[in-house]
Amino acid sequence: MRRASSKLVSHLSYYRNLTPLLSRNYISELSPSISANDHVLSLSSSSSNHIRPCKKTSGLLLSKAKSDPFQTNPSRNLNTQSETPPQISSRQRKIKERSQLEETFESAISTESMLKAFQEMESSFDEKELGLASLKLGLKMDQEGEDPEKTLAFANRALKALDKNDKPSLLVAMALQLMGSANYSLKRFNDSLGYLNRANRVLARLEEEGSCSVDDIRPVLHAVQLELANVKTAVGRREEALVNLTKCLEIKEMTLEKDSKELGAAYRDLAEAHTAVLNFKEALPFCLKALEIHKKQLGHNSVEVAHDRRLLGVVYTGLEEHQKALEQNELSQKVLKNWGLSSELLRAEIDAANMQIALGKFDEAINTLKGVVQRTDKESENRALVFISMAKALCNQEKFADSKRCLEIACGVLDKREMVSPVEVAEAYMEISMQYETMNEFETAISLLKRTLAMLEKLPQEQHSEGSVSARIGWLLLLTGKVAQAIPYLESAAERLKESFGSKHFGVGYIYNNLGAAYLELDRPQSAAQMFAVAKDIMDVSLGPHHADSIEACQNLSKAYGAMGSYVLAIEFQQRVIDAWEGHGPSAYEELREAQRILTELKKKARGATSNELITKALPLPHSTGSAPTRNLPSVVPVDEKRSNVI
Repeated sequence: MRRASSKLVSHLSYYRNLTPLLSRNYISELSPSISANDHVLSLSSSSSNHIRPCKKTSGLLLSKAKSDPFQTNPSRNLNTQSETPPQISSRQRKIKERSQLEETFESAISTESMLKAFQEMESSFDEKELGLASLKLGLKMDQEGEDPEKTLAFANRALKALDKNDKPSLLVAMALQLMGSANYSLKRFNDSLGYLNRANRVLARLEEEGSCSVDDIRPVLHAVQLELANVKTAVGRREEALVNLTKCLEIKEMTLEKDSKELGAAYRDLAEAHTAVLNFKEALPFCLKALEIHKKQLGHNSVEVAHDRRLLGVVYTGLEEHQKALEQNELSQKVLKNWGLSSELLRAEIDAANMQIALGKFDEAINTLKGVVQRTDKESENRALVFISMAKALCNQEKFADSKRCLEIACGVLDKREMVSPVEVAEAYMEISMQYETMNEFETAISLLKRTLAMLEKLPQEQHSEGSVSARIGWLLLLTGKVAQAIPYLESAAERLKESFGSKHFGVGYIYNNLGAAYLELDRPQSAAQMFAVAKDIMDVSLGPHHADSIEACQNLSKAYGAMGSYVLAIEFQQRVIDAWEGHGPSAYEELREAQRILTELKKKARGATSNELITKALPLPHSTGSAPTRNLPSVVPVDEKRSNVI
């Protein structure tokens, strides 16, 4: 996880120049018994524990010499009596001790030394006075990933001390951010979102009122937005997380140099986030910007450039530009080899084999994988990934027996890794199940997907994968005639993917289309029409009304209305289907003829004539997509997670 608190620790130190770490500015407010003079004394006494040259020493000596009656006779200038130190009041002594405790805390560097100094201060300062110290210590602990329960306790103390009179302040926003971060570490995601959203509101109010410098607000706002992105990603709300990451980038663009390395990393972060939700077209420009910055700042042979190229390869694969993907992969491999990064090089070579498969270069892919498998450990995930890719190449050559043997070897390795790397293993199982599906081994595919689903249900951050697996199980159950069993999986998938990708994502549209097909199969045409209408609305928005799958959803809606006997509506939507196919020209000649035939039958039915039952086509959830999905794309795994065979 990107630690937002690491930036706030340094920002708090800067902010302390305006607001002292403890309560010197608030002494008169919090402790009325201390006079203004005593407050001045407390400020001046803070330097008493440091030895400094005094510019007025000679003056003091001269003034003393003038008043000493023995000075006229040097031989009598031997005063053996010790001078009595000036008397200070107990109140002044207490102020001095407090100041020394404060300076000890401020000068502490490690968490351990800060904690020790803080514990010593607790007997001399009340809770309100310890607010800033609690905040600084909490941020330090959060930055280093130490005990989140203890971090939360300090964050809570800071918030109670600083959040007074319902007045927004930058320090309150920082305390709220820390509360959100600590709750995130404890997997209390709802609590985390509550604190972070409140911090966001406080910062917006400060900016609106102009009561705080924009330069002071931006680092805190960046930390809040970054933490919101982390939390939303953790609960599978990836589309919403994208909004927060975009705001993070906007802040960095306003504050950093145009070609800074940190800005390059921010571009790559956003590209990865877009890739995770299959927005490859949106990811491409950010990935290219990151690559250009890193090449300029670090050189063509830097590791950062290699990572950018690997990500670019995934993006090009998602856009079905496989040759470009392979070119980026080859450039990345050269750098990784130069740096001796053997593990990353192995993954890159597996990526290359998958790209070769996508290009139809099956023999080349197999040769690549034969070279890689010799350098893998027998029980490593990399070895399993090699055999999965080998099986894919063999399957494409219709060598199904050999392909199944490779998949069995991969499953044998992965079975031992389920507890160690559940996310990576689940992704690998998904890929294996799709290969069994390709070989018409549907029962095996369903069984493996159910096993995968059981693993993903325990991982809240994998909600998007859970939804995709549920959708796939539902589709396969429909395909094998187990319609009633398919519905709960499809309904669950729709809810999960709406939360992860948003209600208008094309994948959600496919699921609603399949639900419609299931309800129609169960002779529930009214429910089917409702599902098809939702599917059509989503696909029109996400794919456009003239995309082939949008037209198919419209066709299914027409059939549902026909099954209900609502022929006027059925004919209306069937005419839309014909108009859409006509826009495709000669390439859609067969589809147009079929649509015209169905329209003719609907008109006959409307006049009371009988016709054969109209077939309703269910649409499988596509494995992946670029700007427009097709149902034959290879699977591309989100780039911001450790993945099975693409990156």
